[in-house]
Amino acid sequence: MASTTSFAYYLTVTILLLCAGLHVAEPVPSERSYVLSEEFINYINSLNTTWKAGQNFMEDIPLTYIIRLMGVHRDAHLFRLPTKNDELTNTEIPEEFDAREQWPNCPTIKEIRDQGSCGSCWAFGAVEAMSDRVCIHSNGTVNFHFSAEDLVSCCHSCGFGCNGGFPGAAWSYWVKKGIVSGGSYNSNQGCQPYVIAPCEHHVNGSRIPCKEGHGTPHCEKQCEKSYDVSYKKDKHFGSHAYSIENDVKKIQQEILINGPVEGAFTVFEDFVQYKSGVYQHVTGSVLGGHAIRILGWGVENGTPYWFVANSWNSDWGENGYFRILRGKDECGIESSISAGLPLV
Repeated sequence: MASTTSFAYYLTVTILLLCAGLHVAEPVPSERSYVLSEEFINYINSLNTTWKAGQNFMEDIPLTYIIRLMGVHRDAHLFRLPTKNDELTNTEIPEEFDAREQWPNCPTIKEIRDQGSCGSCWAFGAVEAMSDRVCIHSNGTVNFHFSAEDLVSCCHSCGFGCNGGFPGAAWSYWVKKGIVSGGSYNSNQGCQPYVIAPCEHHVNGSRIPCKEGHGTPHCEKQCEKSYDVSYKKDKHFGSHAYSIENDVKKIQQEILINGPVEGAFTVFEDFVQYKSGVYQHVTGSVLGGHAIRILGWGVENGTPYWFVANSWNSDWGENGYFRILRGKDECGIESSISAGLPLV
């Protein structure tokens, strides 16, 4: 199955991984012509597992671009938040749960964002869950779209911007420094909309072609001229930041009571081609660490799963979402849960 990888290719990919602050694991990722090929997709599907593969990325996309999307820095575990010590309550945990249905008056829960050609998933998973939680804890009266732009560019303690960061540090920054509002690219929404354009990394379409990476935007402590609130006054803060221990019921209880959480997991080559079903790693090498937002859970054909929102636009996976095996810490999905409570 695997193609022969030259020492030069190994060295190049290793250097790129180190520069991006990502994990380097054996064996090295396969050549892009195989990882993104129909042959690889067909091989995954021949294994008859709990999920199906399909083309999410064009075959000529550089593998380095895809690796760049894995923005959880290899040292993120050093910035893990204090663990929430709450005991399990008597709250009944349903077999299935979807935050979009539980809180229909909170529009950000239904949103799929696009991090563009930047390793900013650590920031996207955070601001997405923060936005959801402000709405949830205000009983739907406050809809504040936290700015990924502000967090990526101005939180220097969070890591390296587009070159990877620490999810836990993002939540701490929310509590200590606050984050302003900001919508998607070219939206003119909020104080600081995202400045990195979505690119056409999935199918041929109207977006710009993908490049191998985007530099971290400069920190601008001011709002767009069209926005009538100052940068300082637009800051919204968290009251607490914490992690949830690797316990399925405690993670479920946290989501059920307080809303979506940010999670992180190890991405293997096969995940890139996920199209439907309940993902579990079946083949391929490590590409890096990736942060996402967990919205709920369920069971499909006897297989328990977490329901997750990605930040690779809505034409990836199941309309921007994916499901991953629950209860076995698949790819570390249950070991790196970050969350917090807003000041409302």
